[in-house]
Amino acid sequence: MDLKELAIQHKNTLSKIGLVITIIIVFALMLQQPVNSDYIDSWIPAIGKTILISIVAIVMGFGIGIIIGLGRISRNFIINGVATVYVEILRGVPLLIQIFFMYFALSIYVPSINDAAIAATLALGLNSGAYQAEIIRGGIQSISGGQMEAARSSGMSYIQAMRHVILPQGFRLIIPPMTNEYVTVIKDSSLAYAIGAMEVTWFSTKVITFHFEPLTTFLFVALIYFTLTTFTSNIMRVVERKFHIPGYMGAE
Repeated sequence: MDLKELAIQHKNTLSKIGLVITIIIVFALMLQQPVNSDYIDSWIPAIGKTILISIVAIVMGFGIGIIIGLGRISRNFIINGVATVYVEILRGVPLLIQIFFMYFALSIYVPSINDAAIAATLALGLNSGAYQAEIIRGGIQSISGGQMEAARSSGMSYIQAMRHVILPQGFRLIIPPMTNEYVTVIKDSSLAYAIGAMEVTWFSTKVITFHFEPLTTFLFVALIYFTLTTFTSNIMRVVERKFHIPGYMGAE
C-alpha cells in the first residue's frame, strides 16, 4: 500500500489531527497578544464556567427531553397536551427572554435562583429540554410499529416493549441530531453574559472595556467556542459510530 492509498484510508484521522494541530497553533498565536495572555488566569475560570453551564444544561435538557418526549407520544390526552404546550412555549419564546424571565422575574419568588449562572443554566436546560424532547419523539416514532407489535405478541407489556425494544433503538438513532443540539447549547451559553454570568463572553466584554481591542479579543473568544464545539462534535461522532444500528439508513 503506497502513501497515497494510506492517506485516503485514514483521511478522517489525518483531518482530525490536522485540525487539532491548527487549533493549537492558533491558540499559541493568539496568546502572544498581551490582551489575552495577561488575563490567562481569568480566562481559564471563565472557560470553566462556560463548560459547566453547558454540561449541566445538556444533562438537564436530556432528562426533561425523555419525560416530555414520551409525553408527546402518550395516548393520554392530558399528558400529551401538557407536553405539547411545554414544547411549543419553550421553542416559541426567544431563549434570551427566557433567561431574563428566570433571572429578573422568577427569582423574586424563588430566591435560590437569584444567581446569574444558576438562572442562565436553568433557562438553557429548560429550553434545550424542549428541543431534545422533539428529537427523542422523532427517534422513537422512526422505529417501525411492527416492532412494538412483535414485542407485545411475545408477551411484553407496553412499558417493557418500550424499555427493551423501542427506546434502545430510538436513542441510538437520535445521536446525530443530539450532536447538533449539544453544539447549539454550548454556543447559546454565551447569552448568559446578558445577566452577568461570569463566563467567556461576559469576561471578553470586560477585557474590551479596559483595553478596547475588540478584534483580538473576539477572535480569541471565537476560537474558544470553536474548540469546545469541535471537541463535542468529534466525541459524539465516536459515540455515533460505536452505537450505530447496522444496515439502518446507510449505516455499515
